[in-house]
Amino acid sequence: MKILFINGSPNREGNTANLAKALLAGHEYETLMLTDYRINVYGQDLPGDQLEEVLAKIREADVLVIGSPVYWHNICGSVRTLLDRFYGPVAEGSLHGKCFFLFQGAAPEKWMLEAGDYTMKRFASMYGYAYGGMATNCREAEQLAQKL
Repeated sequence: MKILFINGSPNREGNTANLAKALLAGHEYETLMLTDYRINVYGQDLPGDQLEEVLAKIREADVLVIGSPVYWHNICGSVRTLLDRFYGPVAEGSLHGKCFFLFQGAAPEKWMLEAGDYTMKRFASMYGYAYGGMATNCREAEQLAQKL
């Protein structure tokens, strides 16, 4: 089973990475630091775009774990840009496997978490993933691990 953790946080050892460690304990996985890649916003055609590199790794994975801190009441910009860029290059239903979402912040309100979970459910459904769920803390991540 090939597992890819996409960390939308610029902090390699922060809370988002810690949630991934709790979810994926005992499993080998690759971490892709999303902020290390240049991914242009939807509609831009600028040199140096690395979307295809990221998509190649996503297509190889059997389990996709996307992690985002809560920034400005929502999914962080790096993850949002990645999701936006799926339009066009990724056909509906063309991916496989399971998708999990890690979403954490200092004190997010319930509606913020619900909005993030809704977005990821729709993303998973649109592109062919079985949605495994969302974790917002280590306890929830450990519970989600049973669905791997």
